[in-house]
Amino acid sequence: MNLEQFIERFGETAALTAGGLAVGIAFGACAERSKFCLRAAVIEFSEGSLGPKLAVWLLTFSAAVAATQAAIATGLLDVSEARQLAATGSLSGAAIGGLMFGAGMILSRGCASRLLVLSGTGNLRALVTGLILTIVAQASLRGVLSPAREFLSQLWTLPGGAARNLLSVAHVGSVVGASLGVFGLAVAFWLAWRNRIGIVNGVAAIGVGLAVTAGWLVTYTLSLYAFEPTTVKSVSFTGPSADTLMGLINSPSVPLGFDIGLVPGVFVGSLVAALIGREWKLQGFHDGLSMGRYAAGAFLMGFGGMLAGGCAVGAGVTGGSIFAVTAWLALAAMWLGALVTHTLIDAKAAALAPALTTNQTGK
Repeated sequence: MNLEQFIERFGETAALTAGGLAVGIAFGACAERSKFCLRAAVIEFSEGSLGPKLAVWLLTFSAAVAATQAAIATGLLDVSEARQLAATGSLSGAAIGGLMFGAGMILSRGCASRLLVLSGTGNLRALVTGLILTIVAQASLRGVLSPAREFLSQLWTLPGGAARNLLSVAHVGSVVGASLGVFGLAVAFWLAWRNRIGIVNGVAAIGVGLAVTAGWLVTYTLSLYAFEPTTVKSVSFTGPSADTLMGLINSPSVPLGFDIGLVPGVFVGSLVAALIGREWKLQGFHDGLSMGRYAAGAFLMGFGGMLAGGCAVGAGVTGGSIFAVTAWLALAAMWLGALVTHTLIDAKAAALAPALTTNQTGK
């Protein structure tokens, strides 16, 4: 059965849901196996180490950029109508939201995608934190926090079109974009070899990036066959998680689409990978203080992600793969916010711990 026959038999929304489910399962399984995590990469970098976690993140990011730009260069993909390029963008939202999101992922020990992946491995801390993040994201999108989000996002805007595409601004094309991705892969391969992350983990890290490209290709290809207008998009978690949750609790029938397949797909993929790797384990909060920290981080990520136009994957990798100006700005702000927060809170606490222990023992 080809794609056209599938659409005729099951419908356009069912095809989008199936595509999102397949992409989500691949993303979740590869992310769980490779331990892909922007927070972990930032912490390594802040400690002066170009270690394995940074290598994994760079493999994912560079693979997404190289594959997506190669698909555009060969005519397999057109992202000109994607939200990250076509709609009016917010530079203020990307900067402020990115800083908030970066701080939040340090406090909650994982970004939106990492929390979803960890939930599939039995981590109840991640599950509860992800639910708080999702509720805050929905409040920021359509609820009580939406006026604040709209005010901040309108402080500094950028018109949609060529002005939002870094490659267009630089007067270069997708071939240059793909070349930059390949260069990034070369650096990532060197880091991976230097840190001996292993072939399986390296392939899984690349698989996370390719899942992002697959998301673009799935939605674009279906948009060519669909009778109704279909949004060209790829992997993202802040907004889709909020829409999925609201769809589950507000409607007797779940509205089908790419996102409604993606989010549970990531959970299923990470669950299966954890079970196969014998890494599934129930985990909870240690105490009330730690739960407060996770909740604060979830709030910052929920609001910051909606303000920035996406999470560490949605804005950082997915938006970065098509060279959206606001996505690259948001990603840089996430790195900065995470670096500052880790330095002021976790690194400082770790430095003070030996002195406190010495004082308590009287040595």
